[in-house]
Amino acid sequence: MIKGPAPIIVTALFGKDDFAFLDGLRKRYYPSERNVTDAHLTLFHHLPPSTSEELKFRLQSETRGVKAPHARLSGLMSLGQGVAFQIDSQELMDVRDRLADAFAGLLMPQDQQAWRPHVTIQNKVSSKEAKALLERLSADFTPRPLKIAGLASWYYRDGPWEPLSNHKFAG
Repeated sequence: MIKGPAPIIVTALFGKDDFAFLDGLRKRYYPSERNVTDAHLTLFHHLPPSTSEELKFRLQSETRGVKAPHARLSGLMSLGQGVAFQIDSQELMDVRDRLADAFAGLLMPQDQQAWRPHVTIQNKVSSKEAKALLERLSADFTPRPLKIAGLASWYYRDGPWEPLSNHKFAG
């Protein structure tokens, strides 16, 4: 594995059962040759590597002794060539807003845009295949709670992500 500076990704971590559910769907429907990461909820796609220590401090401050944010799988969404679950969580949105304010001058354009929390379970397929999966999953979808267990940061190295830090919420 290549060491040294690399962009940093920030994600929310799921509870064990929710991770198993979402990652199982991702493994089933995401093209295997392109699926190099587990199911995840991205808060930031690209922070400079120079932020690693400040980021770890801020993620720890957001989670240590803090009750996990309430979240819901609220619906399904089309990605054109894929499908994702929409996530609703005002508390997680507030965490992301605080982090965005802290790193405002360093955010890439993608991370400056309005955040649309989602978990991609299929991508890079034909629009016909994506539409079929969206219809299949929508037929018996019911909104439900989603456990957010913590926050994590990762180095992006053009393949599987390299863990940088992991911060669990209380309880």
